[in-house]
Amino acid sequence: MTYAYLAAAIVLEVIATTCLKASDSFTRLWPSVATVAGYVASFYCLTITLRTLPTGVAYAIWSGAGIVLISLVSWLVYKQRLDAAALAGMGLIIAGVVVINLFSKSAAH
Repeated sequence: MTYAYLAAAIVLEVIATTCLKASDSFTRLWPSVATVAGYVASFYCLTITLRTLPTGVAYAIWSGAGIVLISLVSWLVYKQRLDAAALAGMGLIIAGVVVINLFSKSAAH
């Protein structure tokens, strides 16, 4: 269940960040409400994962996956482009998350 809560935290954070852009600096009510609610729910799910996973491992996975997913959503929804350096950096983030999950004894619970 730990990884289910971590996945939920990641998805909720991506939704909240997408709504943050749509809130137009918190001048639009419903995207602003969705932003705050999404972040609160994301942090709640993240705290549940911290009962089992070490903080550094959980945060590395949460933030790394969030960066990659929000970049994908931004490309699809807001037509934002990424250059080769940005894509290479995200590839390294993905590689880091994979290494943590496959080889780190800290990630085992």
